[in-house]
Amino acid sequence: MISGKFAITLHILSLLSKHPEEFLSSEYLAGSMNINAVLVRKEIANLKKHNMVESREGKYGGTRLLKPATEITLKDIFCMTFETVHLGYAKNDPNPNCPVGKEINNNLNDLYKNINQNISSHLEKISLLDFTKEF
Repeated sequence: MISGKFAITLHILSLLSKHPEEFLSSEYLAGSMNINAVLVRKEIANLKKHNMVESREGKYGGTRLLKPATEITLKDIFCMTFETVHLGYAKNDPNPNCPVGKEINNNLNDLYKNINQNISSHLEKISLLDFTKEF
């Protein structure tokens, strides 16, 4: 299912890329997105798990990038947030005796696989630096 995780993570990384030497607080990051800092800290934990950022606590604490923005692709971010776009299936199992019902889920699987390959191919070509040049 599509969620806002990709957008939140991309927003966090975009801000961090604009201040590569600074540790930015979760409150500052959350203020830019107008969301609760708890949501930001949750995504930062995921970024730390993937070795994209480092954090420190205390008065001068916060988070900063571990990698240059040129080395991070939007595909990397996509894969950290949900790996694939999943548009879903009907709640009920289709009728296996129906010519459409017996094949619909296989066709949807192929469609979703193709969509994800296209998304990955496109996002792989865009670095975080490229994305943030407009800001």
